[in-house]
Amino acid sequence: MREYLFTSESVSEGHPDKVADRISDAIVDLYLEADPEARVAAETMVTTNRIIVAGEVRGPESVTHDDIEGVARDAVKEIGYDQAGFSWRTAEFSNFLHEQSADIAMGVDANEAGGKDEGAGDQGIMFGYACDETPSLMPAPIDYAHNILKSLAAARHAGEAADMLEPDAKSQVTLKYVDGVPVGATSVVVSTQHKAGVLQADLKELVRGHVAKVLPEGWMPPEDEFYVNPTGQFIIGGPDGDAGLTGRKIIVDTYGGAAPHGGGAFSGKDPTKVDRSAAYAARYLAKNVVAAGLAGNCTIQLAYAIGVSKPLAVYVDVWKDAKVDPARLSQVLQELVNLSPRGIRQHLGLNRPIYRRTSAYGHFGRTPTNDGGFSWERLDLVEALKREFGIS
Repeated sequence: MREYLFTSESVSEGHPDKVADRISDAIVDLYLEADPEARVAAETMVTTNRIIVAGEVRGPESVTHDDIEGVARDAVKEIGYDQAGFSWRTAEFSNFLHEQSADIAMGVDANEAGGKDEGAGDQGIMFGYACDETPSLMPAPIDYAHNILKSLAAARHAGEAADMLEPDAKSQVTLKYVDGVPVGATSVVVSTQHKAGVLQADLKELVRGHVAKVLPEGWMPPEDEFYVNPTGQFIIGGPDGDAGLTGRKIIVDTYGGAAPHGGGAFSGKDPTKVDRSAAYAARYLAKNVVAAGLAGNCTIQLAYAIGVSKPLAVYVDVWKDAKVDPARLSQVLQELVNLSPRGIRQHLGLNRPIYRRTSAYGHFGRTPTNDGGFSWERLDLVEALKREFGIS
């Protein structure tokens, strides 16, 4: 269609599923800090004043039950939950983490004597995507949906809206596209948990300021399409209102539905799990392709088998605006980056405690940090790609 509407949603760090993601990633960081080669697959469930963790680990015995409980409670405290129905102080904590299966370890571990490289932690397909709609090279609807909630959370943490806002929130942004280019917002929905006694009119004005700050000038939707807490109030929220589970917000975590998803979640997994590391690598490659001016949109799919080091397939789609042959581009990308699980981890420096920060507001479209966080957002392949394809 020449003209169409496209919608994406985001959820805040206080959403029950994101609380679970935050705890699971805090456990990953705990183990990787103790041993960069630790293996972790941590799942979390949160509900009314209860935190339950389960899964498989292989790491140093120096990491204790008390350490795991401590990082879980710290994660909840950092988000801001100290309510009667869910508090970092009083929530009951249960830990069912246990040793990783020896069968999985045997398939994944490298065998130097036998000439076997480290294999993928599981079979599966992973997608990466980038486009030129925003400076972050992310689709505009998910980019704006994330940034609205980040702005509200920043105000809450800074105390500017502490008398009104609680941690749980969701946003949804619908944009109008003309000839594939976003031109304005037709509707925005924000539902945010709030303290008792807050007037909805006051809350709407508070939210309006944050939405207007995020959207480009002139993009605010009509008043009758700007929705804040459409049910009327949102006092009971977070894990006290709904149970949360690790890995239930995979579209929020990626591209807001604007690109395919392989189905695997990220949070709670160490980087030997290609669900996480290969999805990061695919985004890294796609972003560099778009940043190099080779295409306005780029979708990359990687496929793996458990215990096998090399990817089974590297598919590249540069849509209709391609300036290069996608088959050649696929080959060049594989020459630039070793896409084995070990190669990805080494190239992007993933064996570090950098994951808790990824658990809310998307794993992509973020700014790389000096300690190696969000390394998959780097643009250090751009010059090589330009040289290879003769782009000045």
